[in-house]
Amino acid sequence: MGKKRIISKDAEQTAEQVTEVKKPENKVDNLKPAKKGIIFVNSTFNNTIIQAADEHGNILASASTGTIGFSGTKKSTPYAASKVAEALIEKIKKLCPFEAVVKIKGIGRGRETALRSLITYGANVGLTISTVYDVTPLPHNGPKPRKARRT
Repeated sequence: MGKKRIISKDAEQTAEQVTEVKKPENKVDNLKPAKKGIIFVNSTFNNTIIQAADEHGNILASASTGTIGFSGTKKSTPYAASKVAEALIEKIKKLCPFEAVVKIKGIGRGRETALRSLITYGANVGLTISTVYDVTPLPHNGPKPRKARRT
């Protein structure tokens, strides 16, 4: 079933000496304010995920409709996408003023609403959006279609 562990007196003494390591509360608190960054918006039919990264691509904060509290079919709504944008801006508020490039991917219902919310709520905090890119992958013909069914 498993190995038996024999604890020696030395192990007991070192276990008592181990102190609790304090982990950082939030990733954003440890970082220096970035002047430029990237905001990724991934909108699918079932969810909307927004991530903020610095100019090198290191993720600073992320939020999705599930982490906010939406579940089921409500996760794919435009209202949920706007709330995700608000939550992300609250997380990166300490980094502002912040200039960002927005990259939108996907074909979900929340993609336009998330962008509008980033612009409106971000302006209140000091987030300026310089450019918006659509990076949705498009097939270049793709695989050969199936044979027609015989009748």
